[in-house]
Amino acid sequence: MIYGIILTVILLIPFLSLRLLSILPFQNQRPKRGSRPHGTKTRLLVILGSGGHTAEMLALLRDLDCSKYTHRSYVVSSDDAFSVGKAQKFEEMLAMKIKHSSDSNDMSYGSYDVSVVPRARRIHQSLLSTPLSSLQCLFACFSVLKGSAVNVAIQSGDKAKNSRKPRSAYPDIILSNGPATGVIIILASLILRFMAVPRTKGMMRTIYVESWARVRSLSLSGKILLRLVDRFIVQWESMLSVTAGKGEYYGALV
Repeated sequence: MIYGIILTVILLIPFLSLRLLSILPFQNQRPKRGSRPHGTKTRLLVILGSGGHTAEMLALLRDLDCSKYTHRSYVVSSDDAFSVGKAQKFEEMLAMKIKHSSDSNDMSYGSYDVSVVPRARRIHQSLLSTPLSSLQCLFACFSVLKGSAVNVAIQSGDKAKNSRKPRSAYPDIILSNGPATGVIIILASLILRFMAVPRTKGMMRTIYVESWARVRSLSLSGKILLRLVDRFIVQWESMLSVTAGKGEYYGALV
């Protein structure tokens, strides 16, 4: 019996390793651009974090093309009313920008929703209890990715309401800039892709943008996600030397 279990484990290790390698980006190889046809409607999932992370993320998105990113999903941690309010105000700004645009007849606002997940770790939380809270956050992130989480708000056009309406597909792109929730939701997306869950193939591509405040070293989130995300973007040229060839630099983005 014990030898059978050992043999099974030995046989599974190469299979699981190959499966893991198949979903992770090749080290030192950036994804090809232009793989999505021009004009393709895209579902974007954005992770917001308390205070600075949220302000920086929304600055990154200030020129977002709503006609391309037709549905925006914002994920916030519990008790983060600040980020919820900022997301809603940001969407109001996008709607007003389209309304007053000279090309407004050719532009679509689309829709958005805000989902709340438990905090992976609270400030001053004991390290002993952190694994449990992180697991609670992980399971909630599965629901968010599948579109079955209870949303704070969902808006289409000028109408907003509380909703449990699921999305029709997993997000095309996941965008994070450092909050712990971003690490958990990206890990959740990798697990779903690793398990070959239906309708996840080619979905949930991940982009990580390191904080503008990081000039010489990566944040903890950056260190964890460096080899797990599809694209890793830094905002200082000096940071390229600490990304093992994975980083991309386009100047300050905020």
